[in-house]
Amino acid sequence: MLTLFPMKNNSEAFVKLLTLILGLMVGVTLLVVIIIGTVFLAHNPNILGASKDAGVAVQSAAAPVEKEIYRGVAPKEGMWQAPEWTTVDAEPNADLIKYGKELVANTSEYLGPQGKVRKMSNGMNCQNCHLNAGTAPLGNNYGAVASTYPKVRARSGQMEDIPKRINDCFERSLNGKPLERNSREMQAMVAYMEWLGKDVPKGETPQGAGIYELAYLDRPADPIKGKTAYAQLCQSCHMEDGQGMMKPDKTGYIYPPLWGENSYNEGAGLFRMSRFAGYVKTNMPLGATFERPLLTDEQAWDVAAYVNSLPRPKKDLSADWPDISKKPIDHPFGPFSDGFTEEQHKFGPFKLIKEARQVAAK
Repeated sequence: MLTLFPMKNNSEAFVKLLTLILGLMVGVTLLVVIIIGTVFLAHNPNILGASKDAGVAVQSAAAPVEKEIYRGVAPKEGMWQAPEWTTVDAEPNADLIKYGKELVANTSEYLGPQGKVRKMSNGMNCQNCHLNAGTAPLGNNYGAVASTYPKVRARSGQMEDIPKRINDCFERSLNGKPLERNSREMQAMVAYMEWLGKDVPKGETPQGAGIYELAYLDRPADPIKGKTAYAQLCQSCHMEDGQGMMKPDKTGYIYPPLWGENSYNEGAGLFRMSRFAGYVKTNMPLGATFERPLLTDEQAWDVAAYVNSLPRPKKDLSADWPDISKKPIDHPFGPFSDGFTEEQHKFGPFKLIKEARQVAAK
């Protein structure tokens, strides 16, 4: 048995030597591969960049960049813009223009229930309806006032100048009394409106003046749906009871009342559904513009129906529309020259009335 140990030791030595040789061969092979790879990359430095670019190209082809879609209700190009306020000092009546803007922006402080000049209106400011002191595109602005007045208005059947139009707002939207035509306040408001429209050619109405004309629905505007939309989108500013939000000093409203004794009366332009709906479509809720409306057309019409179905001050309208055939489709008070009811003239659907009038005009 002792003679077997030398043979065993020789076999183990042979196996170890063979393993060492194989390990050296593998190591040399790996080293050669690394050296060859390094030399190849050194002579072809752009290969990694090319591979990266190819990957990006494949990714771009698979997921093309989507072109931004403009979702405004009217083109931005050619939209009326107010003159730069910094240029007003160059005007000979600059002080009067500045006072006019102040009156538009803070009407109640000067002419409201506790006005420091006169006490003659409901506490709302002109700019509660004519946004940004009458300068916002499609925000019921004053862009066309200077260029289109004086003119005959079908509502009165008479020639009206700018002071008459201003007093219409005092008596209807502000549910107050008329302002004296020769007062400094009237002169200032006229001067401000004329300055805003100084670059508009006479007789022309610039793009974006006034209120957006919203397309009619195929159904009546629905005050019940409007109440839901109001709760979701409007009452955070105008409050659940619709009475708005007063300034801390009580000199006017940050957000005006939409119904009740301190709101506009039944003779105001916004009491017409189309005017209210078009106005909120491009301006409400807070943050909306004609470039970025936040309400659907249906919501705008339904909110108008809800707000204008709630109580507000009355107004004697017996002298309005002496030619009843010229009453707007959505004027809510009869008599009418067509066969449609007051209910349909107030809530719609208005397309039927429009079509009937077109047939009658032929």
